[in-house]
Amino acid sequence: MIFATYFPEKCLSNSDLESEFPEWTADKIEQKVGIVSRHVASGDETPLDMAEQACRALFQKNPELKDSVDYLLFCTQNPDHILPGNSSILQNRLGLPTSIGALDYNLGCSGYVYGLSLAKGLLKSGIANGVLLITAEAYTRRIHPKDKGNRSIFGDAATATFLNREDTGGIGEFVLGTDGSGAGNLIIRNGGLRHGTENAEEKEYGSGNIYTDNELYMDGPEIFNFTIEAVPPLIKQALEKNRLEKEDIDLFILHQANSYILNFLRKMCRIPAEKFYLNMKNTGNTVSSTIPVAIRDALDSGLIHKGDKVLIAGFGVGYSYGATVLTLS
Repeated sequence: MIFATYFPEKCLSNSDLESEFPEWTADKIEQKVGIVSRHVASGDETPLDMAEQACRALFQKNPELKDSVDYLLFCTQNPDHILPGNSSILQNRLGLPTSIGALDYNLGCSGYVYGLSLAKGLLKSGIANGVLLITAEAYTRRIHPKDKGNRSIFGDAATATFLNREDTGGIGEFVLGTDGSGAGNLIIRNGGLRHGTENAEEKEYGSGNIYTDNELYMDGPEIFNFTIEAVPPLIKQALEKNRLEKEDIDLFILHQANSYILNFLRKMCRIPAEKFYLNMKNTGNTVSSTIPVAIRDALDSGLIHKGDKVLIAGFGVGYSYGATVLTLS
């Protein structure tokens, strides 16, 4: 597996937020969510644009990979158009052969784990020999300017992961889950066929956060409750399915939601701090990109090496969740 990442140039710091919301200090925001700054897509920058940059970074360092791609998977919840999908447009932008498969799928914070499950299936079955897995998201463009809670959490990013058949040996068994009863707790209500985009009234929720039904709404307490109920069993089942113990794992990389939730989960699951990765300080919650961003950072910093076992788990919007164990090669 080979990774590349892309972050928009523009950054939003806690000090910037403090200037807009004087009741919040920069230090208070960091203490609350573990984030100091986050990258923010510019007004005309989309996940498709960011995905293209991540792929070009991947091919610039590994030019031979471009000719090896015969399937493209694109995970985003914010495509450029209702149709066609981003994956088709990206194939053309990158100059990939017209003989490849290309597929969009709509998932949030579990998107990378699900993408790996799709890639593994394509490679193991012989449908593909080389898969390019893309995650790209720009939640910040869907957040109301007065929604200080979500603006403090989310950042934008894109990642590109190349996998071939040999890589499937290092991808373990998957545990996946879905609970649609929680769909309304993390949602953009308008913009689809059910409710078209319209002049929606401003609403207040939480601690003075403002949104409309055209923008992102997140019920933080309910998301927290879902997370602490779903994720510990998810980790336990992933270990059992892969016939491993916690001690066999070199690093746990969970979706980087915010530091409060992650530290709570770490203590619940009794995972040693030195085996539990946190890296959202200067990126924020980048949704489907948090796990590959964290893997790339952990590799670059020398925290993990060839042969190490990494348990990854994603969870969030849907509700959707999933986990597996990677053996790095």
